[in-house]
Amino acid sequence: MTTTKPTAPHQVLDPCLLGRPVHLLHIFAAQLRDDLTQAMRLNMNRRYWGAFRVDDVQFTRFDGEQRGRWLSFAAPAGHIAFSLERKVLLSVLNFRYGSSGKSDNSAATVDENTVRVTATEERLAVVLGQQLAGTLAGRIELNLPVIDKAPSAEGAEEGVDTEFKPAPGAPPPKGNWTITVTLADNASGATGQFWFALDKALMASVLRGLLRDRDGAKKPQAASPLAQRLQVGLTGRLASKEVMLGALYDLQVGDVIPISLSRADVLLEDSRLFTAAVTEHKGKLCLTSFEDVE
Repeated sequence: MTTTKPTAPHQVLDPCLLGRPVHLLHIFAAQLRDDLTQAMRLNMNRRYWGAFRVDDVQFTRFDGEQRGRWLSFAAPAGHIAFSLERKVLLSVLNFRYGSSGKSDNSAATVDENTVRVTATEERLAVVLGQQLAGTLAGRIELNLPVIDKAPSAEGAEEGVDTEFKPAPGAPPPKGNWTITVTLADNASGATGQFWFALDKALMASVLRGLLRDRDGAKKPQAASPLAQRLQVGLTGRLASKEVMLGALYDLQVGDVIPISLSRADVLLEDSRLFTAAVTEHKGKLCLTSFEDVE
């Protein structure tokens, strides 16, 4: 008797995506997983997500299946749709506002079929969606080439609001790119999911950021010598003067301590490495004519 080992289904090739780096989406997914993990550990977010960890992040195509309520968040950069499994939302609600009044390290399992929908639950879904959408938008922005970030920066200087704000929500169209995030309860190991759906503009930005990484990989740059990359902090000591302790205590506001400014000492931590001449350039004191300390 022979048995066949099941294999993962092959990815269907979309001719509209030819030439676009969709094969690198796992790189963005790994980056987003790290970003979400870090964001959930922040003090302001730990009160909501302290009982969970991020297990997996994957790009998929939306199959049209109803996954509960979809929220939408809009900004000039585009729209992000968001949906959170209700069992996860209720666990977060219980962890944040549990009857004990304290947030411990575990979220009690909640039966969503026995809990009615409340206004607090709906408001919490918006708060969480806005936080997570902001993390996703930040990763997209961080990956973009500098030339693509310039308009956003100019808009921010002119006071244009670039924050993702709640907007009328609707399920994404079938076939739309979605990001599936799987969470796990730290205590029980139970899993749940939430989803992002990106509009065409934001998905194009994701791929543009990955395209930059792909092109950069084709042209590896030789690493500069360590001596040129290693940064150290130098301290310039312009002058020093010894005075008697009694004279120090007798100093008053307006008193002048006479000093003679000759060559300054240049120190690396407490080690004296060079001496240098003190000059003035465009209203700033500068050190020049360095000489090794013998």
